[in-house]
Amino acid sequence: MSRLGSVQQKVPCLFVTQVKEEPSAKRERQPFKVLATETITEKALDAGIYNAIPTEKVDGTCCYVTLYKGQPYLWARLDRKPNKPAEKRFKRFLYSVDNSKGWVPVEKNSKQYCWHTSVVDYEFDLGLVLKHHPKESGLLEIRPVPLSDLSEQTLELIGTNVNANPYGLGSKKHPVHLLVPHGAFQIKTPPALNHNDLLSWFNGCNEGKIEGIVWHCSNGHLIKLHRHHLGLTWPIVDPHLTSQPVVVAFSGPNHDYNFESKTLFNYFSKLDGQRFSSLRDIAWDL
Repeated sequence: MSRLGSVQQKVPCLFVTQVKEEPSAKRERQPFKVLATETITEKALDAGIYNAIPTEKVDGTCCYVTLYKGQPYLWARLDRKPNKPAEKRFKRFLYSVDNSKGWVPVEKNSKQYCWHTSVVDYEFDLGLVLKHHPKESGLLEIRPVPLSDLSEQTLELIGTNVNANPYGLGSKKHPVHLLVPHGAFQIKTPPALNHNDLLSWFNGCNEGKIEGIVWHCSNGHLIKLHRHHLGLTWPIVDPHLTSQPVVVAFSGPNHDYNFESKTLFNYFSKLDGQRFSSLRDIAWDL
């Protein structure tokens, strides 16, 4: 596959699930749990799950890059509790944007999101992307990437005030947000596809300290397994994503930009070439 599968709809679970009448550890005030049985679903088998590529399920807000008003644009999936004021605002928005399909454009000066100016700089058509270093194994890289290079991709937005910030980035005073291409973190030593081995893997190794696994099948289908499906908690104290060293890479012939002084882009440009033992070790004092 030249590119891993793209998230455009709800991803089914690897196992057949069952409902247990106990309070959910995932959602407040939900009086039940959805747990995995030991039976792999027919959908997963039909998709060729045993030959699929396992990747880390990153805990963030799902985003999507596509053309908007002739320009590559970042869109975020709008998740809101179904109350009447929110429904009215959302309907007004749907009528104002063509072909939104449930995605919201992240615009400058938007009141809907507080993270747009830190994760995307539309003046230079850039997004802040976190993924593996292309040459050095075991090293993460933070790099500005043209939105046009991310076109038609889905990504996860991680950082401050995103899903309770499970990776511990930044603070309310100095918010940090990064984009992670979906499927960017392939699992090197995946467990066997059975309930017991998966449970042991999540509990017993550093690579298993993740929210879940998403399998990318050769036919483009995606299959997932969340820690909660196995009765495990999330977030956890030291997730795998924040235990890896990271380098900031802003230099290069195409990276001669004049960023605004108080932006995350400008801050990272001053850290160009510097390495840190983990994301949490970066001094987020803009």
